Amino acid sequence: MGKGLGKKTLAERFDAELRFFRGWMDKPKEVGSVIPTSGVTARRMASIVRPERDDLVLELGPGTGVITRAILQRGIKPENLVSVEYSSEFVERLQADFPDVNFVTGDAFDLDNVLAPWKGRSFDSVVSAIPLLNFPTNDRVTLVERLLDLLPAGRPIVQITYGAVSPVPAGRGSYSVERFDFVVRNIPPAHLWLYRRPSRA
Repeated sequence: MGKGLGKKTLAERFDAELRFFRGWMDKPKEVGSVIPTSGVTARRMASIVRPERDDLVLELGPGTGVITRAILQRGIKPENLVSVEYSSEFVERLQADFPDVNFVTGDAFDLDNVLAPWKGRSFDSVVSAIPLLNFPTNDRVTLVERLLDLLPAGRPIVQITYGAVSPVPAGRGSYSVERFDFVVRNIPPAHLWLYRRPSRA
């Protein structure tokens, strides 16, 4: 296994959770939960990616890297993963843990700027842990539409949320909404949603 892909020690997990909690205390609007996503949830989210395609994957809101690790363990090459994180403190640690991943410090709602190095490139899928419920509904819809512009028809965005309904409502754009999973083994329990556009015939 490559660097950062092995099992974490108890001390390392505690360190990650402490850093995540500090981030939540500093900027609660930008961090969706008090503790990081569980490994079970991260693996479920990462299950949508297709390593056999050797395409780029976009991750939004990696936090302490739990989902990043799951995506890499799924088989995505580090150089094929583009990960956007708002917190520069988190990015500094993420770059140390996963040195070959393309981490970008920036705002996921400003994709033209944060993805400028990959302008014109498409992505196979999007794995998102940004706390969408903290933002206006119109902004959420606009973000999903913009993300789907980067994906082939039929390929999904997976989004984690802690509310019981989709954070991006159906019927507001050119996308479908699908409940992907409800993960009880997460604190708090997590709902996973898929957004995509129909595959072309």
